[in-house]
Amino acid sequence: MPGPSTLAPYGCWASPLSAEALGGAQIGFENLRSVDGRLYWTENVPAAGGNLVLYNMGEDAVAAALTPQSSNVRTRVHEYGGAPYVVVGNTVYYSEFADQRIHALKPGGAASALTPAGYRYADCAAVPQSDSAGSALIAVREDHTDPAQVRNTLVRLALPGHGRGELLYADSDFVAYPRLSPDGKQLAFITWNHPHMPWDSTELKVARLSGERLEPPITIAGGAGESVLEPQWDTDGTLYFISDRSGYWNLHAHRTAGVHAVWPRAAECARPLWSLGQANYALLGDGRALLRFGERGLDRLALLDLRLGGAQILDLPYVEYAQLARVDTQHVAMVAAAADAPRAIVRVNLGNGSVQTLRRAAPALLEPMAVSIAVPIEFPSAHGRSAHAFYYAPLNPNYRAPPGTLPPLLTRVHGGPTAQASPAFATAIQFWTSRGFAVLDVNYGGSSGYGRPYRLRLEGNWGVVDVEDVVAAARYLGLTERADPMRTAISGGSAGGYTVLVALSSSAVFRAGADYYGVSDITALARDTHKFESRYLDSLIGPLPAAQAVYDSRSPLNHLDGFKVPLIVFQGADDPIVPPNQSARIVEALRQRAVPLAYLLYPGESHGFRKPENIILSLQSELSFYGQVFGFEPADTLPALTIEHLPPASAH
Repeated sequence: MPGPSTLAPYGCWASPLSAEALGGAQIGFENLRSVDGRLYWTENVPAAGGNLVLYNMGEDAVAAALTPQSSNVRTRVHEYGGAPYVVVGNTVYYSEFADQRIHALKPGGAASALTPAGYRYADCAAVPQSDSAGSALIAVREDHTDPAQVRNTLVRLALPGHGRGELLYADSDFVAYPRLSPDGKQLAFITWNHPHMPWDSTELKVARLSGERLEPPITIAGGAGESVLEPQWDTDGTLYFISDRSGYWNLHAHRTAGVHAVWPRAAECARPLWSLGQANYALLGDGRALLRFGERGLDRLALLDLRLGGAQILDLPYVEYAQLARVDTQHVAMVAAAADAPRAIVRVNLGNGSVQTLRRAAPALLEPMAVSIAVPIEFPSAHGRSAHAFYYAPLNPNYRAPPGTLPPLLTRVHGGPTAQASPAFATAIQFWTSRGFAVLDVNYGGSSGYGRPYRLRLEGNWGVVDVEDVVAAARYLGLTERADPMRTAISGGSAGGYTVLVALSSSAVFRAGADYYGVSDITALARDTHKFESRYLDSLIGPLPAAQAVYDSRSPLNHLDGFKVPLIVFQGADDPIVPPNQSARIVEALRQRAVPLAYLLYPGESHGFRKPENIILSLQSELSFYGQVFGFEPADTLPALTIEHLPPASAH
């Protein structure tokens, strides 16, 4: 039985979750695949500076690294990457981050590069050898030989030869998901064009593959106002895919009779295609499929009868699923996350519903009784709208707060902005709740997980709807007496960092802010960002130059007089998505106005921090920042952090 709790103010609680533990425990699983009954995945290794190492596992459930920690199995296609490897027989073909070339690796051998410099590859599909052509890969290729004119195409890479690949398809701005039919004679793939993003409008195409040539494709589904994702061929020749034509991403089938929804439901069965290769369903090869679906931010699994459309919903102790991979007709592996424990690779037995945990992302650093569980809330926002969030109460069994006091509030803003806050266990949230913070993780209008109309709320309204919703969320927590309205902070990264800056410049509800590589000048972002997002602002703000006045009005850099409260800024020096000048300019402008400010720039970091030492320093610095601003003394021993222009009186 636990002993009596200690009386201490919120924010001053000693937590079992140290920043050092979090920095060394930020293991993530990506790109889970099953090949001939063996599982493969990439796993970031904190001790190797966050490099992604390729692992595999057989029936013995023993994980073995296939690539050394000095290697980094990661592609930069679209800058966000995804699907960086494919396994053919006993050979792994993977993208090496350092040079972006495809490398071949056989058991016991050393990796050798197959493709030339200047090209990036991802989302490969293996072409079986036939009488007319040898074995090959079909890959998404991103040509950077002319940086001013990046080109995305489908190519055929002959094996085991060397070369940049023979062009198969080049008639769209973007391509993804090349998937071969069981007989190898047809290729399905997804295309889209500027100014659309893949969650706006895509097309599913099918073309006959004749030897080394792809015949002209036909469009099966998609088009303006429809996002189609993740085509998969079943053993009977049926082509399945996910489409949001109903207003929700649902599973559909294309047969000779046409296209129909397999299991219509007001649920999201996919996520925005930021990273290539997401796998939201697994075809079992016997007329069934296992499908991930989300309702009101919570994931579940459904075992579908593909012909009759019936479904059995599985009752499993998880709230988020990703990367479903068929092992055999009775077993599917996936990355699963619970509300009270770290993510894990698990194998589900569809016969009896049992679950085998194969590999955990991290040790359980908190006892279950010490984990603050996400509570979904729906709150009123501007103009009669309602929005969604997950609320986490402060929780530490060893402490209690003085009666009549309320905790400081940390409002978190996800990136994207079409991403989604999840109720899954996250040490980055428990770090704060175990110290006495209330945390609110907001799914503002424009977030995924609630259907296409909810995503479209941000169309033309970035910097408006998202800001209105996060402000309303913080006010709602104060009005319901779950947080101290005088100690409210807002923190976000990338697009979330932009929302932080706009909220601080236009509202008085937040008393402090943390901006991680956020956008301060959206006109400069439109000019400087990479191809994948170079026209994203057309839908979020408006097309240039016609909407220049709107860009100017919504750029935080043009509203410096609105900044009154302390701000801490974190930035990777090598960020190609939100370039460092975005942070440098707002920092210098606020410095000249004597706004309380701290700035941390990390050499060698890109978009999102991977090095343990930088993850640790960021957490410690953000905690020290709030302690100084809100006038409490954290129990942690923290490195010195200077907040420029912070008057002593403002720390209380």
